[in-house]
Amino acid sequence: METRSISIIIPTYNEEAIIAQSLKALLTITERSEAVEIIVCDASTDGTPRILSDFPVQVCRSAKGRAIQMNTGAMLAKGDILYFLHADTLPPETFISNIRTASSDGKKAGCFRMDFNDSNPIMNLYGWFTQFPLTVCRGGDQSLFIDTSLFHEIGGFDEKLIVMEDINIINRIEQREPFHILENQVTTSARRYHQNGIIRLQLIFGTIHLMYALGCDQETINGYYKDNISGE
Repeated sequence: METRSISIIIPTYNEEAIIAQSLKALLTITERSEAVEIIVCDASTDGTPRILSDFPVQVCRSAKGRAIQMNTGAMLAKGDILYFLHADTLPPETFISNIRTASSDGKKAGCFRMDFNDSNPIMNLYGWFTQFPLTVCRGGDQSLFIDTSLFHEIGGFDEKLIVMEDINIINRIEQREPFHILENQVTTSARRYHQNGIIRLQLIFGTIHLMYALGCDQETINGYYKDNISGE
């Protein structure tokens, strides 16, 4: 059977503090894998572009906004499968084989469970909930794999959305195909929880999910986000 190629797409915005460490870890995992490319779509105003130039990845410039940046990367991608990954999230060491196995089993889209780089019991609890197929338990930090053909069929990410673009695309995927949560875990940074308060930030995220579910407009949701969350 022909190996399905994978395009890893990473949106970045002012990540000079972490991007070198993240890419080193990712390249260590993928260095022995065939038919894998890494595309970083950057909108930074800091030193991130200079750091990116030191790594064997494809870099493209984009307007700011995760939806816009991820769509830009998808336009350049050559892979049969697209894998969207946040800059501060590290996939499991087996993620390439996990995604390919899922694809060969007919799974066209899904994500991983999530853990945090923080042993706080409350953070462990948050990660534990990501195994459940509930919208409130989903988020872009869990990463997203999707067949390239399906991604284009549903129109990619909605670039009108400043926040909740990850939930929106999952909802549109589920109108066509089942969305699968793979057993292994990505590890994501707890930095925003440290900056904003472990319980406080989770309550804010819950409120944003509720606002989106109730049909609040993007300006209102994004205003609430900016007013309440620091460290972006």
